[in-house]
Amino acid sequence: MGTFLLDKSVTVDIGTMKDRVPVRRAVERFYRDLDLVIEGDSVYGGGIRLCEESMDPEQYRILVEEKRLVVCAGDELGFVYALLHLSEAYMGILPLWFWNDQKFEKRKYVEVPVGTIQSSPYPVKYRGWFLNDEVLISRWDGGVSREYPWEMAFEALLRLGGNLVIPGTDANSKIYMGLAADMGLWITHHHAEPLGAEMFARVYPDKTPSFAEYPELFYSLWEEGIRRQKDYRVIWNIGFRGQGDRPFWDDDPQYDTPKKRGDLISSLMVRQYELVKKHVKNPVFCTNLYGETMELYQQGLLTLPEDVITIWADNGYGKMVSRRQGNHNPRVPALPPAELRDGNHGTYYHVSFYDLQAANHITMLPNSMEFVEKELKIAYDCGIKSLWVVNCSNVKPHVYPLDFIGNLWRGNSLTAAEHRRRYMESYYAYGQRIDGKELLASLPDLFEAYFKCTVPYGKEEDERAGDQFYNYVTRDFVCRIMADGGQRPEPELNWFAPGESLEEQMELYRETVVNGRNAFEPLLEACSRMAEQAGSLLEDSLLLQVKLHTYCLRGAVSFCDGYEAYAGKQYLRAFYLFGRAADWYEAADRSMRAREHGKWKGFYENDCLCDVKETAYCLRRLMGYIRNLGDGPHFYEWQREVTYSKEDKRVVLITNMENHMTDQELYQAMKERESDEKALGSVGGTV
Repeated sequence: MGTFLLDKSVTVDIGTMKDRVPVRRAVERFYRDLDLVIEGDSVYGGGIRLCEESMDPEQYRILVEEKRLVVCAGDELGFVYALLHLSEAYMGILPLWFWNDQKFEKRKYVEVPVGTIQSSPYPVKYRGWFLNDEVLISRWDGGVSREYPWEMAFEALLRLGGNLVIPGTDANSKIYMGLAADMGLWITHHHAEPLGAEMFARVYPDKTPSFAEYPELFYSLWEEGIRRQKDYRVIWNIGFRGQGDRPFWDDDPQYDTPKKRGDLISSLMVRQYELVKKHVKNPVFCTNLYGETMELYQQGLLTLPEDVITIWADNGYGKMVSRRQGNHNPRVPALPPAELRDGNHGTYYHVSFYDLQAANHITMLPNSMEFVEKELKIAYDCGIKSLWVVNCSNVKPHVYPLDFIGNLWRGNSLTAAEHRRRYMESYYAYGQRIDGKELLASLPDLFEAYFKCTVPYGKEEDERAGDQFYNYVTRDFVCRIMADGGQRPEPELNWFAPGESLEEQMELYRETVVNGRNAFEPLLEACSRMAEQAGSLLEDSLLLQVKLHTYCLRGAVSFCDGYEAYAGKQYLRAFYLFGRAADWYEAADRSMRAREHGKWKGFYENDCLCDVKETAYCLRRLMGYIRNLGDGPHFYEWQREVTYSKEDKRVVLITNMENHMTDQELYQAMKERESDEKALGSVGGTV
């Protein structure tokens, strides 16, 4: 059997599709891929021709001869997928090559065996990502441009077989919608932004965002959004939520019963449906049954137009139940009932979530891929086959779960364990001169161990903590202490630690974070040893995320120890322990910034959602509060206690002979004397 040889001389004949932007970009990307793997001046004279043919959407056929390769497809995505298949199968360019810094070994040419390559349809019709809470990629340019990270995210999605995207939140979705469409992707919308329209509160900042008061203004915004997007391929998201990611009745209290709320949403969906049909031929619709909307639907208070894809969301932790909002957590099943499973259903699924409580943003989903596999297969068996959109956040911290879900929506038969081994083999050993046997024998086990180490914070199987837990809970406690001295329990923590006193809540938190720290410490040691062999990718991915968990957990434990000292009125010791806690959170921030090499420079700079450095700031402020209690109003006794000799500190003829130390200077002096057991004894025991 002969082969078609791909080298730098190959030409792609685009035929009559020069004006088809997604096809033209796919060809440009194909040439770039050749540059990544091919070197030299050899000339084999082969050519590739693109040929339109009547075929099902997204399907392609590649006819390979020795001197010619013909790609046949019936639509733009068919050609996009065909060229990406050649890139992956024969050039070895993996779907997440950019995000995992894949190394390429240059060759003179690559061989494509003579024969026919025929695509197969995927089991999920619409497959996509939502680049949500995108604070990292919004400020990072990959060393090229502000648009470049978004282009590379859309490319990765296409390489994983995706065809749909919500291209950012709010303003970003409008900025990058055109780019996504130019790459061949369908567009859909955030559940809080029906029809992709501008938010009322932004366009009319001086008006109350009440539909009852300003119905025509809402209608005009929706129609403007439709006109703006009518030339794109859009799945039109209909519904009505608030002016942020919250219910509209928070701003419009006249809708004070579930029936009033359900009636309004139902009527507005019909109006939105009709507006789209006025401007778009054969539109596709979806609506999100999310949070409070799920509860209204389950109560029979929502009526949906026909032929709308109903999107059932997980709770942010991968479990197909309604999300927790504040302290309200009904866990209503988020799956179509048996009598509706033959309809059009989709899922909005999270590998990253932002709830200001316990979710993950800068680290992976805290639940295992085995858990994800179970939940998504249950969803599929319940009829959720029309659409899967995955909250991918800023992509890089979540590439492993994203690759696994891509494996599922493409209908691959790999189990979670099989996929884990394949993923490690592909990205951590590919092109690296390492003793592969030793590496691959243990690396999948470390990834598996990560999910076993994540911290359980509740009784349900999915209630495992992401990076936000150690930060938001600690900050909640800090605010309560500084608000009233901790005289009352913190009501915002009732979802995790209901109690009659702050001491009860703190006791549960301490037990939780101590257990978590003890679980992660051995994994940190094991990952650090492995990184000596595996190199920078492991340092950038698993090791970094284990450090984030471990350092934040160490900080949380020190904070709890500091609270115990504070409650016992050992204020100097509390001051020191809160400083230790701040140090660990700052170490977590430094661990992210240390991995900003090459194109990743500045990637973590705008960590403003989990924001581990803000936790350190809060703890430093708490140190000042504690110093005021224990050293005020004259602020010289602690300085004498820490910096003076034993002989001098008790003789107070002049209160102080030096300028007053700042909180940080005093803390630094305490750290410098930490190894002196006598000095430590004077601040309440060894710390």
